Amino acid sequence: MHMADALLAPAVAATMYVSSGTTACISVKKLTEDENTQKLPTMAVASALVFAGQMINYTIPGTGSSGHMCGGMLLSALLGPQAGFLSMICVLAIQCLFFADGGLMALGANIWNMAFYGCFAGYYLIWRPIMRSPVFGGMGAKKGQRARIILASIIGCIITLQMGAFSVVLETTLSGITELPFGAFCSLMLPIHLAIGLVEGLITAAVLTFVYETRPELIRGVDLSDEKAYSGKKSLATVIICLAIAAALVGGIFSHFASGNPDGLEWALFGNEEAGYSANMGLDEENFGVSSGVSEAAGAIQEKLSFLPDYAFADSESPMGTTVSGLVGSAMVAALALAICTAGHFFRKKTADSSLAS
Repeated sequence: MHMADALLAPAVAATMYVSSGTTACISVKKLTEDENTQKLPTMAVASALVFAGQMINYTIPGTGSSGHMCGGMLLSALLGPQAGFLSMICVLAIQCLFFADGGLMALGANIWNMAFYGCFAGYYLIWRPIMRSPVFGGMGAKKGQRARIILASIIGCIITLQMGAFSVVLETTLSGITELPFGAFCSLMLPIHLAIGLVEGLITAAVLTFVYETRPELIRGVDLSDEKAYSGKKSLATVIICLAIAAALVGGIFSHFASGNPDGLEWALFGNEEAGYSANMGLDEENFGVSSGVSEAAGAIQEKLSFLPDYAFADSESPMGTTVSGLVGSAMVAALALAICTAGHFFRKKTADSSLAS
């Protein structure tokens, strides 16, 4: 669901930059008060895992389309909405600047569509209420918590991806890009992202269930009052290493098996003959979108910075380009997340002196 610069008018792109930037500033302010030191390594490795996961497009059967996870629900469940949002910014910025995935002018919109809804709407409207709900209370502490995690993951990913898909339609329509009527565009985008969200929900549930079984206090909203239920948990280092290995395997190896079908946005805009739509729905894919001085400047910057465009070596079809992209990109995202936390003094215990000084 990464939007290209051609899909946005400069005014709409600027509005989305302001919206995403304001949310980021508020998140930074909140995180300066967070003293949970476990979040520092968790943020780095979880961000890397989301970067790797987004490299894998999975086929949506019967549509000729594909989709990939966003990761906002996963990150907010582990880190909270503010840290999850900044983690998603790390992922999307690295993708945009160094892998030419999503436009630079459209980065503010991509952050809003893919990060804001999953991290904030998903957490406050879905994750937290379900984790606090008495539903599944009769199943026992551990089974009930596990059921809530699975339910919140699936419902959260489905709903927040619908919100993101609707935002894409609204932003593109307001930019005057597509000739598709608003209703027709929604009827294409929302159902396909319903299926994409379901798959992401299952992936999110699997990862969070693993974390819950091994280090339950890393999951936001989990009731840890029954100590006997969590006697078999693993060390934090073990869990972090497992997630790091998963990120390396997903980005370095499994990414080779990604679907080659167009993603949900591209499929909705240009159609797919196999799905019964015309090849371009009346749109010219080769000469499509808005051209402006801002978008051309953004494109020029992106072209200079992206050393592995489209997750491959430039002018090469070597499969090693995908492997290198997955490993290098995951490492870059983890390093950026750590740098942001260090610069912002996040997740540090506050001493008595520093508390008085502030």
